[in-house]
Amino acid sequence: MKKTKEILEKYKKIALIGASKDLTKTSSIVMKSLQEYGYKVYPVNPSMKGEQILGEKVFGSITEIDSPVEIINVFRPSNEAIEIAKEAVKINAKVLWLQLDIKNEEAKRIVEANNILYIENKCTKIEFDKYLNQ
Repeated sequence: MKKTKEILEKYKKIALIGASKDLTKTSSIVMKSLQEYGYKVYPVNPSMKGEQILGEKVFGSITEIDSPVEIINVFRPSNEAIEIAKEAVKINAKVLWLQLDIKNEEAKRIVEANNILYIENKCTKIEFDKYLNQ
């Protein structure tokens, strides 16, 4: 828990991969919540590039985001995590965070070899709520 709390205290710029304009989807609920907590969230979804989700411009990939990104928050299947990990290295992200039920040993190896923190199978919103209620 301490590690996730420290990450959420320190880093405030998040790329959310798998963002959706369907506001009932978990990724949208988490994005809205993170925005309310004061995080800058960059939605990433190639099929919605250039559109808006919760007031933010949607990017096609994390490498297109024109500002520093600290946390990459992943709402995509585990098998996509390797490619996302490689992009995390390219943009010098600080944390690769895979949401609930998402795990990938190869992605972990890639980011940790590049001094990027790796979190798997945890929800940023749930972790933040725990941290607020301590």
